Amino acid sequence: MMPLRLLISVLLLLLAPLPATAESVLSKYLPEMPADQLVEGADAYGPERDDVPVAPVLKGAETLGWVFATSDFVGTTGYSGKPIHTLVAVDKNARVIGVALVKHAEPIVLIGIPEAKIKTLAASYIGLDLVAEAQSGGTGHDVDIISGATVTVMVIDDSIVRSGLKVARALGLGGLTPVTPSSGPAFEINPDAPVAVDWRAMEGDGTLRRLSLDVGQVNAAFAAMEDMRAAARALTEAPETTFIEMQIALVSVPAIGKAVLGEAEYANLAGWLEPNEHAIVVVGRGLYSFKGSGYVRGGIFDRIVLIQDDVSVRFRDRMHRRLVSVAAPGHPEFTEADLFKIPPDAGFDPTKPFRLQLLVHREVGPIEKVFTTFDLTYQLPQAYLRPVAVAPAAEPGAAEATAAQDEGAAQQALWKKIWAGSRLEIAVLAAMLVVLTAVFFFQSLATRNARAFFWFRIGFLTVTLVFLGWYANAQLSVVNLMALFGALMAGFSWQAFLLDPLTFILWFSVAAALLFWGRGAYCGWLCPFGALQELTNRIAKAMHIPQWTLPWGLHERLWPLKYMLFLALFGVSLTSIEQAEHLAEVEPFKTAIILKFVRAWPFVAYAVALLVAGLFVERFYCRYLCPLGAALAIPARIRMFDWLKRYKDCGNPCQTCAKECMVQAIHPTGEINPNECLNCLHCQVLYQSKSICPVVIKREKRRESVSASPARDLGHHPNASPPQISN
Repeated sequence: MMPLRLLISVLLLLLAPLPATAESVLSKYLPEMPADQLVEGADAYGPERDDVPVAPVLKGAETLGWVFATSDFVGTTGYSGKPIHTLVAVDKNARVIGVALVKHAEPIVLIGIPEAKIKTLAASYIGLDLVAEAQSGGTGHDVDIISGATVTVMVIDDSIVRSGLKVARALGLGGLTPVTPSSGPAFEINPDAPVAVDWRAMEGDGTLRRLSLDVGQVNAAFAAMEDMRAAARALTEAPETTFIEMQIALVSVPAIGKAVLGEAEYANLAGWLEPNEHAIVVVGRGLYSFKGSGYVRGGIFDRIVLIQDDVSVRFRDRMHRRLVSVAAPGHPEFTEADLFKIPPDAGFDPTKPFRLQLLVHREVGPIEKVFTTFDLTYQLPQAYLRPVAVAPAAEPGAAEATAAQDEGAAQQALWKKIWAGSRLEIAVLAAMLVVLTAVFFFQSLATRNARAFFWFRIGFLTVTLVFLGWYANAQLSVVNLMALFGALMAGFSWQAFLLDPLTFILWFSVAAALLFWGRGAYCGWLCPFGALQELTNRIAKAMHIPQWTLPWGLHERLWPLKYMLFLALFGVSLTSIEQAEHLAEVEPFKTAIILKFVRAWPFVAYAVALLVAGLFVERFYCRYLCPLGAALAIPARIRMFDWLKRYKDCGNPCQTCAKECMVQAIHPTGEINPNECLNCLHCQVLYQSKSICPVVIKREKRRESVSASPARDLGHHPNASPPQISN
């Protein structure tokens, strides 16, 4: 027994990894990047700092700035499930002076997007003001989306901005406050604070804060601007006219919320807020609206922003609720009353002072405006606070756990932002899935009218191609499956897959459909390239291009090709996911759908050749070459139901459905191969056809014969006995 234990112990020691010093990503990639290629005029790098993984960028003895690798500071992964390593340089004013994409595994960038576009994208961040980004909450710049690479671009943008802010704060660049670990605020909200009696009392003790501006003050502010056109467009109302009177209060504090909103409305607010979220109430009246109409057009309230230190919160429509009425006695009448919540990842501290900045604009030309701002400061009165007990010393690893939690919240905010911006696409896809599910569940009714169903299918495939494919780029690929398997092997995270909402929804719907209908729900209806093949083949048929039907023996022997391709790709992915993604170009999806044939000629020629083959052999690529179809076909036999109806005569002797099946998925013996069936439901149309299906024709003739028989006419004679019906 002891020798066995000793042997196991020795093996474990041999297999255990040796302790290694943590190497920064910067130290790995910086030697490969010449200084003058990253920052214009630079000639060398200095040594990496010990406290922060950054290195000085030098021009002789002068320090031009600091260089860092984004993946040393943020953990955002791309669609491949791996980080996108980018070198970024910032100067002492916290402005970006150099960007270089050095390592990534994004399939669309590896083999789909020209390198020049990525370099142009990276260069567009040079000049980015990180101080302005800190004040705007990372929304002070526009993101240049590259068609077909939305997720990758969003990840690159998020990595550059968030890591840049972390470095700027850590080094104190541009006056940004360095972030240092702390044991928490000196005060916390007192949930037992007494509720104020009325509106006037809350104004007196600072629970409510006010910003009052009249027309004269606003005209004076614009007159002081350099642009003289602003003074020329002065408001014509009397100077003492109220331009805006705005008041705010932190109503997530229980005592304040109950006083301002009332018990019932405060209970609704508490139910709306998630843990660690806060809310303010903003009420106003006068000529100017603090809401404006931007939130109607774009979902964002562009006239107000909450600022605390170098953190800012810009409110969107999902963070807003209208307030029907104010409950506090003695409140004035307001034309606007609204609630805004502050998300937990904003870094907002309710015990510290903050300000609500009001943006006021004035038109100075047909399409030109100038802007000025006014601040409404707020400090929670001491009556609503209580001292925090001194916390015990943090356990080892607590800082790392907090940083990991913050990083997780930031990554969650990124995919939520992408989902919020894709609401229209998500709604259309959801409608398509609902319609398709209804068709499958009620297929007998849906296929009763052959002509109507034909045009329904043509219309659905057109939406799949144009909307899902060319517009939304929601084309599933075998690369997705390889990325999923790689993520499972390396430590699974939902974040990488949630970055593309349509692909995420499609994969979940495909997984559910495999249990009910097999692979045909996707391959036959929701695959954009499959739709392109079928629609072009329909055009070919209308032009009387001859259709070739392969002999059953040859057709049956060509089926396994796609399975071999899938297994080969999967095997290569186990050793090199990058190589497998290159080989996955056997799929023409990126060329024909995502890049819309705007690509190097060999890729275009390959995709066109497959489509040309499909003009003669319907769905040629789907039948014999598609590795994604093979991957979905492997679990196709686990489906729980057999929805497609068949007669006993199907296959013996009738071969009508087998001959008309567009992918020859019906065996000569009549069985439908679920691995090859695309669920086009054409066989169900034939199943009910009174002009094609021999079984239905025979049944209809029998009915006509019975209805025309003499026994039937006997029923009209007054002395006739009722006909005898037998079972």
